[in-house]
Amino acid sequence: MTDLATGPVFTDDYWADPYGTLSRLREIAPVREVDLPDGGSTWLVTRYADVRAAFVDPRLAKDFRSTMPPEQRPAEPLIPGPAGHMLLLNDPPVHTRLRKLVVSTFTVRRIAALRPAIEQIATTLLDRAEQAGEIDLVNDYAVPLPMQVICELLGVPLDDRDAFALWSRTMIDDTSSQEEKHQAQASLTGYLSELVAAKRDAPDEALISALIRASEDGDALSHDEIVAMGMILLIAGHETTSNLVTNSVHAILRDDALRARVVGAESLTPVVEEFLRWTSPVANAPLRFATEDIDMDGVTIPRGAVVTLSVAAANRDPERFDAPELHDADRDLTGHVAFGHGIHFCLGASLARLEGEVALTALFGRFPHLAPAVPLDEIVYRHSMLIHALAALPVRLSP
Repeated sequence: MTDLATGPVFTDDYWADPYGTLSRLREIAPVREVDLPDGGSTWLVTRYADVRAAFVDPRLAKDFRSTMPPEQRPAEPLIPGPAGHMLLLNDPPVHTRLRKLVVSTFTVRRIAALRPAIEQIATTLLDRAEQAGEIDLVNDYAVPLPMQVICELLGVPLDDRDAFALWSRTMIDDTSSQEEKHQAQASLTGYLSELVAAKRDAPDEALISALIRASEDGDALSHDEIVAMGMILLIAGHETTSNLVTNSVHAILRDDALRARVVGAESLTPVVEEFLRWTSPVANAPLRFATEDIDMDGVTIPRGAVVTLSVAAANRDPERFDAPELHDADRDLTGHVAFGHGIHFCLGASLARLEGEVALTALFGRFPHLAPAVPLDEIVYRHSMLIHALAALPVRLSP
């Protein structure tokens, strides 16, 4: 077993069981510098109190240029092209302006109105699955459901959802080469740029058209800012939900008591909320950068360092949650950080919750005896710093 006080963290042990690795790390070295899978290093923070405080610490910037001397920043681009306008890569006042404009369109009413469409998508996918009898839950249900929802939300033709899923997976998996990631980002950017232009000429009631119309005190989103919003909604909007659904089903297949709680339940709202804490579909928050030396748990994170907040570790910290390794939908779940905290709290949290509830309700309402088609110990996870996701989950729909 690796010495987690000084040795590598992101090893086969981590990919197989991140919670075990993170639990030991949280006790031994809750703040330490670790090597990243694709090169470089980051300071990994694993205690709940530290993670939650770090989410709102202005000394941890999203824009790496904040670590530079002021006179050097104007000459250094954030990221070429529309991607540099993503909410999660910007700090106030840029982030404040973007979020204010976006929030006006991403309303509770718009999300709630999607429920019938989500239920219909789930039904259609399960109709197809029933004919097959055995499916890969990841690629045949957990990925296409939120992908189709995002397509519905953005106003994207459903025929393009497979390409969207491929681009997203390539961009966030650590097994993808840098060339593959750049190509996927370029393809996604080009597609969305053409789509935004088309929506300007022929607006509809979908979100991209709403973003085009959005304004505040005479301000409006630029073309590149709308493309960037489409990118983050696509990636975060389907990856979070697909991982939530798949990891939840994987756990239910291992636990008869948990299955009994899910099958026939009047509402899965608290169950889904606990799954968000327990499985942490986003394992680590996107990178931050220390704008000055930061003392944390007796350790100094140096100015300019890359910092990673471990959502998965924080959500299973026994200092915050009693018996955190147990799924307990009756516990007090206030304060979990599955969607982050502070100004970067996930804009799509309500959509992910709705999709997770509908997906699990439809699946186990129709197939209460769902069973694994292969030994569960053979199931493998994708290698991604950002997410905790199964590569595949073959299941039989009936005994």
